[in-house]
Amino acid sequence: MKLLKILDRYIIKKFILTFFVALLLIIAVVIVVDFSESIQSFLDKKVPLQKIAGYYLNFIPYFVNLFIPLFTFISVIYFTSKLSGNSEIIAMSNGGMSFYRMLYPYVLTVVVIGGLSFCLDNYLIPKTSLRMMYFKDQYLSKQVHSKDSDTHIKLSDSTYAYVHYWDADNVRGYAFWYEEMGVQGMERKLSSQIIRWDSIRQLWHLEKYVDRHFSGREERLVTGDSMNLRLPMKVSDFVYFKHGAEIMTTKEIRRYIEDERAKGADNLKAYEVELHRRMTGIPSVLILTIVGVCVSSRRTREGMGLHLLVGLVITFSYVLLQQMCQVFAVYGGMSPVLSVWIPDMLYAVLCVVLVIITPK
Repeated sequence: MKLLKILDRYIIKKFILTFFVALLLIIAVVIVVDFSESIQSFLDKKVPLQKIAGYYLNFIPYFVNLFIPLFTFISVIYFTSKLSGNSEIIAMSNGGMSFYRMLYPYVLTVVVIGGLSFCLDNYLIPKTSLRMMYFKDQYLSKQVHSKDSDTHIKLSDSTYAYVHYWDADNVRGYAFWYEEMGVQGMERKLSSQIIRWDSIRQLWHLEKYVDRHFSGREERLVTGDSMNLRLPMKVSDFVYFKHGAEIMTTKEIRRYIEDERAKGADNLKAYEVELHRRMTGIPSVLILTIVGVCVSSRRTREGMGLHLLVGLVITFSYVLLQQMCQVFAVYGGMSPVLSVWIPDMLYAVLCVVLVIITPK
């Protein structure tokens, strides 16, 4: 038996065509709007045309993925309303196709679109976002900022580091100290007025340092103008990137969270939310699609307008709930896992209710 029948192929064709046309139109509009806002900066900085073109090529995957749930839902509402308005759904029912069987090509298409969203989110977008960040940092606005003053880092179970202030522009820190702890207490304390990263030799350069070594009650003091030191810390420990989680792959986010927790950091909610959000692509699109079919499959006198209105209300309420939960997770006490999955769980309940009450 064929997996796809003529009606299945017909629905899939309508779905994909409507989805990609709508997506291409909105991406074109977004690019035009962004270009009109940025053109003065491009002219002032004399940005080469080739780099501008590269920036917008990297720009496209992010916004494609951003609009996938919304335009999947709108596409379903639009072409299913047309099917309903032309009495095609009635003809399918009269031909023996049940409502649940009619959902089959929708679900199949959504799995493909959701899989595309998952691949974009986890593999392609982190790379394109990184290129966009470098471009914006050079030509549009600063993307790399120093962390707040007084940065403490746990390098290992017995070693600690501290920088009072980090200058991201000049890649240097001020008022640095490094401590080594032993069984009997502190064994070494190294401090310096300035610390700089030597990217050529891949080590840290200290200026105006004081190096104290302790052995029981004895202390040995060494001072000097400069010294080089290898430490298990990076420049990225002292700076943060605007939308930093977006430029990391899923594997990099997991490693980053583990490393930061080992160093004693506790402000990782944004990274945890982003990590879990990337797992919701297929469920989110699937739920919205089934809701869209239930809303638009019934023929009404008001026609497509009512379907689109109800669909937009559902979509924007879903997006609003997503954003609110994520804000509560980052800045409040909500669990990152719950903040990501609560909207899907609530709208999954709505989906089940609509499937049950939709005329069959």
